[in-house]
Amino acid sequence: MATAVIQPNTVEEKLIEELGYEDHFHDHHHGDKYQSSFITTYIFSQDHKIIAKQFLITGMFWAVIGGLMSLVFRLQLGFPEESLAWLKPVLGKWIEINSEGMGALSQEFYYALVTMHGTILVFFVLTAGLSGTFSNLLIPLMVGARDMASPLLNMMSYWFFFLAGLVMFFSLFLSTGPFSGGWTAYPPLSILPEASGGSGAGMTMWTLSLVLFVVSVLLGGINYITTVLNLRTKGMTMWRMPLPIWAFFITAIIGLLSFPVLASAFFLVMCDRELGTSFYLSEIFIGGQALDHVGGSPVLYQHLFWFLGHPEVYIIILPAMGIVSEVLSVNARKPIFGYKAMVYSILAIAFLSFIVWAHHMFMSGVNPFISNFFVIFTLIIAVPSAVKVFNWIATLYGGNIRFNPAMLFAIGFVSMFISGGLTGIFLGNSAIDIQMHDTYFVVAHFHIVMGVAAFFGMYAGVYHWFPKLYGRFMNDTLGKIHFWGTMVGAYAIFWPMHYIGMAGVPRRYYSFDIFQTFSHFAEMNKFITVAAILVFAFQVLFIINFFYSIWRGKKMTTQNPYGATTLEWTTPIKTGHGNWPGKIPAVQRWPYDYGKDGQDFIPQIMPLKEGEHDGGH
Repeated sequence: MATAVIQPNTVEEKLIEELGYEDHFHDHHHGDKYQSSFITTYIFSQDHKIIAKQFLITGMFWAVIGGLMSLVFRLQLGFPEESLAWLKPVLGKWIEINSEGMGALSQEFYYALVTMHGTILVFFVLTAGLSGTFSNLLIPLMVGARDMASPLLNMMSYWFFFLAGLVMFFSLFLSTGPFSGGWTAYPPLSILPEASGGSGAGMTMWTLSLVLFVVSVLLGGINYITTVLNLRTKGMTMWRMPLPIWAFFITAIIGLLSFPVLASAFFLVMCDRELGTSFYLSEIFIGGQALDHVGGSPVLYQHLFWFLGHPEVYIIILPAMGIVSEVLSVNARKPIFGYKAMVYSILAIAFLSFIVWAHHMFMSGVNPFISNFFVIFTLIIAVPSAVKVFNWIATLYGGNIRFNPAMLFAIGFVSMFISGGLTGIFLGNSAIDIQMHDTYFVVAHFHIVMGVAAFFGMYAGVYHWFPKLYGRFMNDTLGKIHFWGTMVGAYAIFWPMHYIGMAGVPRRYYSFDIFQTFSHFAEMNKFITVAAILVFAFQVLFIINFFYSIWRGKKMTTQNPYGATTLEWTTPIKTGHGNWPGKIPAVQRWPYDYGKDGQDFIPQIMPLKEGEHDGGH
């Protein structure tokens, strides 16, 4: 009986067949033979691509929840004179109806919404949703591996994240309300159940949720680091890795070093709450009665929290930087400018992120001399960030730019990072920060540089790699509408906040009615609220486009629709578990050979010609 032999039908397939190599995991990973049911294929999957989809869709769910929370408290801030009684069927007792039938958001629930909004967006969306999605999707595909080093740990990483989200979600429905002491959970509000309704069971569930989240981050980080170090394909040296892989790799290291510190801070919080210890409490009075806590310091908690909190900023932004670097190069049809400088700047940012945490604590009573140390290193960390911005702009300069949605969001990221980063220089200076601290200037700064910019990086990645996830394209027209609406709307929200922050308007205030000095900002608050509602509507458009395109989007007909050079575009259109059906491709060159030797692009698997210089060396 004759055996049919499928002949390679593209140059890339012929090169893989000729130069690629068989790995000893091939028989185990090839195909989905061991995944025999819907549950093992799509729910408890060990395929990194399915896990990436799980992280992405779960992150999108939490983004909607966090976004809706911000709209509710923005309605209270923007239209305090309007009745919110129409929200009573949804929010129940948290909407208080007065004798005239006017409904207002409960003050207690306002702070719970602000707390949950920050927690959800920072951890569940911009950490797990961004890094979890793209690290899982791209690391094996871009370094040439069948899967993660430990597919089982990878699956557990997602399910610990899911469990953390479940605990946090249930805390929203407690009769005493979710935790309301701020997303930073400063003592004593986070420790004393008597402090507020949300400081009881809500705080306990909030802490449990984030401890489970830390476990998820650590399991994922160990896997990402091990995969990058040990499972790179033949020829894939560290200096031939695409920039997203460098970013995910360094992000995982930062998370592995910093998140355990947060877990230790929470452990001491629970000791103070449940065991009567005094790590963070001293000389506390409630209702005129002295509590039995002496000798602790809430500043200790601030040190522990911000030792994670500031690296967390880069855990969020570095993956976005890596994604944007790749998208800019592919769509400008140019090599990334200063590849090694980009890598060294990632390393410099990672190192410096660990020695600037106390710039969040200039108002906490730390020694001014110590503050100077943190001011200097905070300003120094702007240097590698500026190197990256310069290189992105230089990559764009003179390029044959394709203005698709992914490219628009990548360029938008650069804009947001520049404008948001510049305002950080003010806050990094301890003398100026004393005036700006806890005003809307701080809110505006970190939302632009960390929130909106990171979302832009995530959107660039989703639009760019959507065909690799689902074998179809998202709608370009809807994508461009989404970009322009979000870009203009985000600036409309956060630039006015800089102005009212400089005027001294404090953050986290439920109402400014009794402050005559702030009354003339009422119209600006209304403007910000309307802009926030419109921006949320554009995100709904993205979600419709996303889910519609999974089933109805334009089908991907070629392996490499963008003319990219990296390995993920050498896999079949329908990529099974194991990524490559035959041999794993061997890498011959660096990942950014665009516009070279009269060719539009040269894939990484194409051998160097005699005398040709490899850009990665």
